[in-house]
Amino acid sequence: MPKQPAIPGLRHAMKKKQTRREKFLAEMDEVVPWTRLMALIEPHYPKRGTRGGRPPMPLETMLRVYFLQQWYALSDPMAEEMLYDSEAMRRFAGIELGDDRIPDETTILNFRHLLEKHALTERLFVEVNKHLADQGITLRSGTLVDATIIDAPSSTKNEAKARDPEMSSTKKGNDWFFGMKAHVGVDADSGIVHSLETTTAKVHDSRVWDDLLHGRETSVWADKGYVSAAREAAFSGPGKFWGVMRKAPKGGALDPIDVDINRIIAMVRARVEHPFRVLKRQFGYLKTRYRGLAKNRAQLFTLFALGNLFLVRRKLMA
Repeated sequence: MPKQPAIPGLRHAMKKKQTRREKFLAEMDEVVPWTRLMALIEPHYPKRGTRGGRPPMPLETMLRVYFLQQWYALSDPMAEEMLYDSEAMRRFAGIELGDDRIPDETTILNFRHLLEKHALTERLFVEVNKHLADQGITLRSGTLVDATIIDAPSSTKNEAKARDPEMSSTKKGNDWFFGMKAHVGVDADSGIVHSLETTTAKVHDSRVWDDLLHGRETSVWADKGYVSAAREAAFSGPGKFWGVMRKAPKGGALDPIDVDINRIIAMVRARVEHPFRVLKRQFGYLKTRYRGLAKNRAQLFTLFALGNLFLVRRKLMA
């Protein structure tokens, strides 16, 4: 005779070990400024009509499901599937199986389109950084500048029988990549991303330099791709340091002093890789999910906002 299944809430209460997923979601639940973020979306969120009808899903539930998508690289259909499959995810979203409606993939898709239509993900990114500033995690004196290539599907096995026309190819070292770029300005002290710009992959990193600085830097740090005599001259002055990797003259060798300077710059610059690591390793964001730059740009603002919270979660929870 099969065993009588336990009540879900009781089963959870009797668990002796917290899973890694439960621990992660509990930490993020604590550090996300839910009230502030929902206040940005609420004016644009659909209300129940005067004639009645089925009420929309609660805004907080939809925002939580949307964040689950980012943390676990879930498509709209897979997000719905995981809400049925994972008790930890349902609990995080505030859904009780059997008592509450679970948003279907169309509802999840429509919420994402709502954020894209009103450019709300960029505002979420800004609001998260304001929240961090309110918690004492503010911009300091230096900015680290860098870019990462995000691969896009190069297959032509689709309805259009073509690659995404808004993506392009670029060569890095001896390898070719097809996709887009995320350009970031990162605070040298806290490691949080304070500026973000996106382009197709063929755009040279240095072309978006000005968009990545907040204007109050006393030091800037970047690799050799950002070398510019004009920018270096404009940035010079008392108390300022040009931390862009020194480049050897054509056909010549790098001066030993510049070799030592580059070693110091590389040590400081290493921190710019942390936000990229969070997106690609922690959140599993390895390829573009959508066609076109606009939708992927919108997602990147959300990912970097959540990445910032993840990077400083220990400080926020202290």
